[in-house]
Order: sequence, then C-alpha cells, then structure tokens
Amino acid sequence: MKTISVRDLQKSVKQVVDSAQTDRVIVTRRGEPAAVVLGVEGKDWETVVLETSPAFWELIEARRREPTISSDELERRLK
Repeated sequence: MKTISVRDLQKSVKQVVDSAQTDRVIVTRRGEPAAVVLGVEGKDWETVVLETSPAFWELIEARRREPTISSDELERRLK
C-alpha cells in the first residue's frame, strides 16, 4: 500500500489515480491517515455506488448474522 501527503497529492493527482488502479493509496495529513484513494476503473456506476455505500454494507452484515439453512433444506422447501 502506498502513501502520499495531501500536499504531494495536489502536485500529482493523475499519477496517484493511476497507481490506485492497482493498489490503494493512503493520503496523509500531518502524518496521519486522512483518506484512501481506491481505483475503480473498469467497474460500472452501480457497482461503485454499492461497494462504497455504508447502508449497503450494513444490510449485508445484518443478513450475515441471520440464521442460514443448508442447500438440502432449501431444495426441500422449494419442492
């Protein structure tokens, strides 16, 4: 994972965006992490929106906490 300061980011946005396509780039402010640049080139808008949506991930996490059934049980219920 690469890091860059906010000051240096202002000078090299294009290079950072290019780098972010293959590896996350942490942006620091006064030496502390402030943001992450994550490349999304090649993904469609819907995927980008869902992957970055806290509400979507809360829904996924809630569903993962729910009880599950086996595939055999699912087949029995669908017959």
